[in-house]
Amino acid sequence: MPSLDTQSHKNRALLLLALAEFMIIIDASITNVALPTIGRDLHINQTDLSWVVNAYTLTFGGFLLLGGRLADLIGRRRMFAVGLAVFGAGSLLGGLSGSSSFLDGARALQGIGAAFVAPAALSLVTTIFAEGAERNRALGVWGAVAGAGGAVGVLLGGVLTQIDWRLVLFVNVPVAAVAITAAPRVLPEGKDPTEVKGFDLPGAISVTAGLGLLVFAMVKASQEGWGTTGTIVRLAIGVALLIAFIVIELRTKHPLLPFSIFRLRTLRGANLAGILTGMSLFSMFLFISYYLQYVLGYSAIKTGIAYLPLSVAIIITAGVASQLVTRIGFKPTLIAGLVVLAVGLFWFSRISPTGTYLSDVLGPSILAGCGLGFTFVPVTIAAVTGTSGPQAGIAAGLINTSQQIGGALGVAILVSVSTSRIADFGRAAGTHQALVAGYSRAFLIGCGFAVLAALLSAVVVSGKDSREQAQAARRGEAAMVAA
Repeated sequence: MPSLDTQSHKNRALLLLALAEFMIIIDASITNVALPTIGRDLHINQTDLSWVVNAYTLTFGGFLLLGGRLADLIGRRRMFAVGLAVFGAGSLLGGLSGSSSFLDGARALQGIGAAFVAPAALSLVTTIFAEGAERNRALGVWGAVAGAGGAVGVLLGGVLTQIDWRLVLFVNVPVAAVAITAAPRVLPEGKDPTEVKGFDLPGAISVTAGLGLLVFAMVKASQEGWGTTGTIVRLAIGVALLIAFIVIELRTKHPLLPFSIFRLRTLRGANLAGILTGMSLFSMFLFISYYLQYVLGYSAIKTGIAYLPLSVAIIITAGVASQLVTRIGFKPTLIAGLVVLAVGLFWFSRISPTGTYLSDVLGPSILAGCGLGFTFVPVTIAAVTGTSGPQAGIAAGLINTSQQIGGALGVAILVSVSTSRIADFGRAAGTHQALVAGYSRAFLIGCGFAVLAALLSAVVVSGKDSREQAQAARRGEAAMVAA
């Protein structure tokens, strides 16, 4: 096991974990830019093309909770490496794809790998770095990576697609290989043998199937409509499976998800905020891309470059947020971030059919980026505050699951709303006016999600936990300075 008794060792571990997280985060957006090219090359129609993204989202959201628990049970470094191997294999197969079905299967495999890597990596961060100022700084880096990944993915996707769309998948293979090789030298195993007491297979099957079907239902609802028989049946079965999971967990001796973890009030509040933030975030990136390409006529590369101010804003404010959490606590920082995000989304809702990048995109991009930077860090710190040992992986899996499920739900709802608005508005306006009417409505509802997240955070997240965490962080910071 590598020694982590010096700051340099910890920094190397954080660099490796952040690199893996960055690879996973950008994969959700890097492929979006390549979709038109993939469709032309593999002769995939627009409806089927959406499954290149949906297959990844489906398995990523469905397997996250299982991935978090496996990390606790069999070792976080081991699951980190296994997940990277699965993710790398899916990337390689995806790049070699010659048909729609083969590519969708490869993307699903990537999603499973990502669901194993993400909670293992986050739980390693929470166990390597002591709770307080040290962990806050580490999660500041983590938040910057997670927040900027989506925007950077658009830029990288545009550049690589210009060369060959297969590179957006192949690029993951060497990164995964390097991370797997470095893991045993840099990371601790992250498991106490006394923690392994059994595995809840029925719970794992029911929650993975339930979450997966729920995401699938949301994705299909944006195409078929929320009131169709298919959507209602899928949602009903998904909910029934999750109810079965709850019953299983209450009765089993070694539950996959110990419900005692929900006694932590701050964890409950952070996950509610995570769901609503995901609902705002995923859809925001989608509709910004739509506006830039379909209304302003930007190319893939130009769209990626247009995201740079947003990315820079996230990176800078995530670092500031980690310091603010130490000074004033995660609760006020989180609420402030969500309010700024809401204002940015409201500004986006004012886009014009005859607008420009400088007048309609740059300002709200910077503001929304600042809001995201101030949101990612405190919500992650809040989600893992008070957890340790066997709880670390499940807490990490929960916050990742909340954000991913929220993202799937947000995109499904807002795509449906936008499409309906475009259809209604299109009867009396030109193409750009109709598109902007739909996008504006989506941004406005996304703003509502962020406002609701801020209100729930104010009510549910514990102010006492926030103050105590900040006080402990300041004491730890003072001790490090004195040493």
